[in-house]
Amino acid sequence: MARRPRAPAASGEEFSFVSPLVKYLLFFFNMLFWVISMVMVAVGVYARLMKHAEAALACLAVDPAILLVVVGVLMFLLTFCGCIGSLRENICLLQTFSLCLTAVFLLQLAAGILGFVFSDKARGKVSEIINNAIVHYRDDLDLQNLIDFGQKKFSCCGGISYKDWSQNMYFNCSEDNPSRERCSVPYSCCLPTPDQAVINTMCGQSMQAFDYLEASKVIYTNGCIDKLVNWIHSNLFLLGGVALGLAIPQLVGILLSQILVNQIKDQIKLQLYNQQHRADPWY
Repeated sequence: MARRPRAPAASGEEFSFVSPLVKYLLFFFNMLFWVISMVMVAVGVYARLMKHAEAALACLAVDPAILLVVVGVLMFLLTFCGCIGSLRENICLLQTFSLCLTAVFLLQLAAGILGFVFSDKARGKVSEIINNAIVHYRDDLDLQNLIDFGQKKFSCCGGISYKDWSQNMYFNCSEDNPSRERCSVPYSCCLPTPDQAVINTMCGQSMQAFDYLEASKVIYTNGCIDKLVNWIHSNLFLLGGVALGLAIPQLVGILLSQILVNQIKDQIKLQLYNQQHRADPWY
């Protein structure tokens, strides 16, 4: 009996379910954030190394440089899985990338919902963070600059009020405090002076010793917590837009990775099918 002629193998071998557009779009998408993560880690490490050793050990929990390094490393590992997984068409790496990205997205969503529902507890946590930052104000230059920027931006001083600065050992109002800044507040608490050529860093001298009415003539007396809450309430649409801007790349990454995984699985099935039929003498 004559054999049935085989179909041309080349056409079956050349066909692929894997779309080059999806594959390289996911690769370059991850490559962009991979580069960003390396820059974040480099900046964080550089900022950390520039600090004095004793200051670096004093406030690890509130150091912006450490936060930058941690976020950069996590982003680096995540985007590494996406880059290599898409380039090598590795299902394991792609699924790891997709699952991690989904977990990050769900955590962000849960944090937003819990922060909205339990606003009082969120306020208490923010107050704790601000008070901790006040305590370590002089221990970390980055933290100091961040607090000064926040107080200037929101026209505020301290957490609840300007007297919260007594929690800092340099600004404490106790009689046995030998600091020259005793009972003072940082210069960023001071009201702006028109046409001021040189910043007066001693403008907050002894302001904690004055009552609210007298101190309000020189410095901001309202705390930053209330100012921050009011700013959030006034900029809900802006914050919603930022949250959406963070969510869209994550959702795109999840969608592209799942599409590519399904395409790779289909391609594997096609290859197995071709191998089985090549062994069939009647194929």
